[in-house]
Amino acid sequence: MSPTEPDVRAALTRVLDPEIRRPITDLGMVRSVVVDGTDVAVEVSLTTAGCPMREQLTRDVEREVSAVEGVTAVRVALGVMDDAQRSALKDALRGGRPARQVPFAQPGSLTRVVAVASGKGGVGKSSVTVNLAAAMAADGLRVGVLDADVHGFSVPRMLGVEHPPTRLDDMIVPPVAHDVKVVSIGMFTQGNTPVVWRGPMLHRTLEQFLTDVHWGDLDVLLLDLPPGTGDIAISVAQLLPGAELLVVTTPQAAAAEVAERAGAVARQTQQPVAGVVENMSWMELPDGSRVDVFGSGGGRSVVERLEALLGTRVPLLGQVPLDVRVREGGDSGVPLVLSDPSSPAAVVLRDVARSLSGPRGLAGRPLGLTPVRREEARAG
Repeated sequence: MSPTEPDVRAALTRVLDPEIRRPITDLGMVRSVVVDGTDVAVEVSLTTAGCPMREQLTRDVEREVSAVEGVTAVRVALGVMDDAQRSALKDALRGGRPARQVPFAQPGSLTRVVAVASGKGGVGKSSVTVNLAAAMAADGLRVGVLDADVHGFSVPRMLGVEHPPTRLDDMIVPPVAHDVKVVSIGMFTQGNTPVVWRGPMLHRTLEQFLTDVHWGDLDVLLLDLPPGTGDIAISVAQLLPGAELLVVTTPQAAAAEVAERAGAVARQTQQPVAGVVENMSWMELPDGSRVDVFGSGGGRSVVERLEALLGTRVPLLGQVPLDVRVREGGDSGVPLVLSDPSSPAAVVLRDVARSLSGPRGLAGRPLGLTPVRREEARAG
């Protein structure tokens, strides 16, 4: 049987834009399909001329169309959307939502927003963030990571992001690594240039990442906050009042005291605390014994102090053992939960991820239903 154009277009519905994660047929990217006997030519319009995913998109189109019965040859031509097509695409992606709006702060949002905080640097907050994100994505959740540590950004390297975001005029399409959408100020700087900004610029950057980035429909958005209780922590509370705090500490008493201050921000901002993660809890030796390199009890201490301060239960979600492969994964861009998911540290991190990624509920959400009076129901 010779292939037909409807057969080919049906196959193209299985081709997803690598960054937007929606079928290219829904995004208006398929410009033409020409079937000549058993040969098929497909023209695809890229969002931008410098699209970094053009080769992957070409391979995906060739793979799906070649699988259509009767097709013996596939030719893929790439063009570029014009201004009108890009404008229509942006409108479609926003779904009627105003351009300058934080989608995760709207009453109907079902995305769980978790801000990962620490009192001081060096406790492994970013390592915990990227491993949680990768673990959630591996479990099939739609996950985004916003690297809010503007001065000390590290998430792009730790997740192995290889190309910058795609820009659709004033809209930013985030790159995807390990099925996680990622945005960081490090994607917009030259080389290892430091970012020397004060409060207003930091707030504006965070706001832009929340409003101008097309995150799509996420199950979970993780924010990697800078250490301490400065401008970014305040901006998160203002822009994302429903965000939960996840406090990361080490067992060390000094680190726990500072971590408590980071968690105590929730009392002033009225944000819930999702829990505490104790990182680098111990190091396991070859003979099976443990060494408490940074002491012990820090995570439990933070939990007890926050519970007393906030008057609510704060769970200790996990104690992550010290493992050199966590550092190696951060350097290579492959988180430990993916490279060795059965390792002790990865098992704990995966358990923490699952405790934070329960099913999205409808409690407190508007259902868009209009009550009908009893008289009207009987008349109907």
